[in-house]
Amino acid sequence: MHDILPEQTALWQWLEAEMALQFAAYDFREIRIPLVEQAEVYTRAIGEATDVVEKEMYAFEDRNGDLLCLRPEGTAGVVRAVLQHGLLQVPGLKVWYQGPMFRHERPQRGRQRQFHQFGAEVFGIDSASADAELIAMGQRIWRKLGLDAGLRLEINSLGDRDDRQRYRQALIDYLKPHRERLDEDSCRRLDTNPLRIFDSKVPQTREIMLEAPRLSDFLGEQAREHFAEVTGMLDRLGVAYQLNPGLVRGLDYYNRTVFEWITDDLGAQGTVCAGGRYDGLVSMFGGKPTPGIGFAMGIERLLDLLAALGVERSQTPAVFIVSQLDAGRTLEMAEALRDSLPGIGVSMALSGGSMKSQFKRADRSGARFAVILGESEVAAGQVAVKSLRADDVEQTRVAMDELPGWLARHGLEA
Repeated sequence: MHDILPEQTALWQWLEAEMALQFAAYDFREIRIPLVEQAEVYTRAIGEATDVVEKEMYAFEDRNGDLLCLRPEGTAGVVRAVLQHGLLQVPGLKVWYQGPMFRHERPQRGRQRQFHQFGAEVFGIDSASADAELIAMGQRIWRKLGLDAGLRLEINSLGDRDDRQRYRQALIDYLKPHRERLDEDSCRRLDTNPLRIFDSKVPQTREIMLEAPRLSDFLGEQAREHFAEVTGMLDRLGVAYQLNPGLVRGLDYYNRTVFEWITDDLGAQGTVCAGGRYDGLVSMFGGKPTPGIGFAMGIERLLDLLAALGVERSQTPAVFIVSQLDAGRTLEMAEALRDSLPGIGVSMALSGGSMKSQFKRADRSGARFAVILGESEVAAGQVAVKSLRADDVEQTRVAMDELPGWLARHGLEA
């Protein structure tokens, strides 16, 4: 688990603001769910035989003996919340969320035990148009962030529940003769969650899976038609994609459309965004059968991609006050500036010091202008303004009451 330091948070805040704008453009509204849930919320939704529940979920008993967990993902918690608060009465609910998730993963690049996600969920629409719009929104987000050239979209259909059951048995029948050649994890999954064997990184297992039956051959007519509609809409919208028949989901609640945006620039952990349809999840929680679809994207991975492109953001004050006056009078000037130009940052050397040391701090702060409160200037009702950046604004004197207007004319707006 990692700290996010002050020099990093400006980029996080910029990304969070950009994402909020994109979600709003598609009429998604933010929902904020607890970090701690009843463990049953996730064991019921994700499945007892998944890696998330078996090996990764942080679960513990509280003082009342209730089994709680730190949320390992967002979808199940959102479903619990919208059911609990009766938000599914009208079809077409769209919500988004952001924040930390927790999994006891082996630390490696792109894998953290506390990681952060953006997520979006749509409830009550079984039409392929919901799938297509959600994917198109993802594509628009990448364009807005300048990441579209480095990401590819892979999609597949998991079919309906009956389709998956027939396929599961066919996959088991194919793999049983190969059991002795499978790696240990895959042998265990063969009896619990055989579709996850497609995720194996062991070369010999991957070679065996090349000849495995494909789920696409077991899809029923309704699932085939739905997937054809989704791909047809993506074609019309100009969203490029690759069909990946080996794309599966490790969580039990997915059906029909699944998709991932993948990059080759982050090593083995290349999935930046993953999502899919989960039409049976609401009923698993005791609600009326309600279709759903959503995605989640890893914030740390997005930031890694942005850093690779050289995208940087920093939080710097616009003005640094360099003063020969006592601290009280300097604070008074700083507060007056904040009142007049509430959108700008104002900093000062609270501990005072020589003019030389204050100018050094002003330069290090990244501020654009130094406002100099010298005894002679203040006696004349003026301040001096010096540019700290490489521009064509020469040092000048400005009447105190005209300083906010002068700063505004030179690009520091309220």
